[in-house]
Amino acid sequence: MFVKQKLETEEYCYFCLTNISVMDLNFNKNEDYNKLLVRELNKRFARVKLGGGTSKITKEHTKGKLTARERIDYLLDPKSKSIEIGAFAGDKMYESHGGCPSGGVVVKIGYIKEKQCIVVANDATVKAGAWFPITAKKNLRAQEIAIENKLPIIYLVDSAGVYLPLQDEIFPDKEHFGRIFRNNAQMSSMGITQISAIMGSCVAGGAYLPIMSDEAIIVDKTASIFLAGSYLVKAAIGESIDNETLGGATTHCEISGVTDYKAKNDTDALDKIRSIMDKIGDFDKAGFNKQTPKNPKENPEELFGILPKSRADQYDMYEIIKRLVDDSEFEEYKEDYGKTIITAYARIDGWAVGIVTNQRKLVKTASGEMQFGGVIYNDSADKATRFIANCNQKKIPLVFIQDVTGFMVGSKSEHSGIIKDGAKMVNAVSNSVVPKFTIIIGNSYGAGNYAMCGKAYDPRLIVAWPSAELAVMSGNSAAKVLLQIEKASLKKTGETLTPEKEAELFDEIKARYDDQVSPYYAAARLWTDAIIDPTDTRDWISMGIEAANHAPIKKVFNMGVTQV
Repeated sequence: MFVKQKLETEEYCYFCLTNISVMDLNFNKNEDYNKLLVRELNKRFARVKLGGGTSKITKEHTKGKLTARERIDYLLDPKSKSIEIGAFAGDKMYESHGGCPSGGVVVKIGYIKEKQCIVVANDATVKAGAWFPITAKKNLRAQEIAIENKLPIIYLVDSAGVYLPLQDEIFPDKEHFGRIFRNNAQMSSMGITQISAIMGSCVAGGAYLPIMSDEAIIVDKTASIFLAGSYLVKAAIGESIDNETLGGATTHCEISGVTDYKAKNDTDALDKIRSIMDKIGDFDKAGFNKQTPKNPKENPEELFGILPKSRADQYDMYEIIKRLVDDSEFEEYKEDYGKTIITAYARIDGWAVGIVTNQRKLVKTASGEMQFGGVIYNDSADKATRFIANCNQKKIPLVFIQDVTGFMVGSKSEHSGIIKDGAKMVNAVSNSVVPKFTIIIGNSYGAGNYAMCGKAYDPRLIVAWPSAELAVMSGNSAAKVLLQIEKASLKKTGETLTPEKEAELFDEIKARYDDQVSPYYAAARLWTDAIIDPTDTRDWISMGIEAANHAPIKKVFNMGVTQV
């Protein structure tokens, strides 16, 4: 007990004759907590990978079909890296409809015959591959990635079409189902390769997606494609016909000419895709700078101990950077100015990058003023703006690492023009022409989310660590604000809250808000592309820049009205 007290209250444990500091103890506590978050992430992902469940997977196998994930695994080069987009899409969003794991579609960026591409596979174990609203949003996100990066896109089609009970949320609007086909046409005009394999049902409007691709493969006997199935044909025009004769592989490869290749089974169809990809020519490159990759000198596993358990605690962001960049080396821009934002040039897996991140410890300015870590002040906003402009000038991709509570408030900041300085930073982020990548490792609150390249500012990829929180403000702050509003409302009616009732109401509001700031809540709605293990961060950034290198920059950076 004596030793425990010494460790918790003094800097060093002289009793133990070793330099075991309070920081070491905090490191261990942080490490345990953050590794538990990753274990929870892995458990959730394991559940998601089952799609509609083991019984549905068995049913697909009995039909001689592979599942969506099995198809992608077979298609991608063995032992090559891949990253999955939107694994938690739809999480807890459609429980009254039986759920929609991964939005009923699996999306991965990977390599086929050593060519980077994006693969989209309907998961027939989830409502027969029917499209929920989030399914459309996820498909559109996959197409957006293909368009931005000029990446070949492969569709593995196996879908019953629109999920009718929710048709009003997926059918007519601009970002709904029809946008998919519009994007097919746009990508075709842009010269982006699109290949489809029809590997199951493909009906109604969904039939346009594979046929608007450059080439279409159909699997014999297990796949079909038509605008209306046999039952609807009977009801509409009185014709009696079976689905295979109406729209099977033989019909479309030998009679209609709708499809280009007939495959014997799933693996044969996937082999044909690999063969087509093998013959595609090289691509024009953006020309981002890359050298031989080097691992960080500092151990990336230490990220778990450096990042604090509490989102309110301070820590040194330099220690995070050292475990993400090659050789743990970086060149800092304006090191002694605007210290609550760190701007630095570095390399990640060999790629040159410009890093913009929030310093999360209390810093001291030249005038002796103390500034809170994680808050954007006038000078830090100014520095970030200038650095972003420099990276655009030098054609260096930007990496934003977010742990931000927002911009500084109060009379001093307002009188110094914090709104104007913040607007300049937002302007620079908005008009940036180099690819941007966003990693949310902690807080992502309010306008800080925007200035640090949140989803609304078109990062090529945006991912969160399990420790991330996304909201207008923290659950604690939001609960206090909402409680004050509730108390003021009751006061007008002459009512008051007892201390017990006030505490109960506070806890109720906070619990509800805390659920909404969870990274899983954000990932379910595709506000982020993924929740990742912190030690996978380098892979995501590297593959993202490699994808972006397919798309030469044709715009010139211009700040517009708000000048630097």
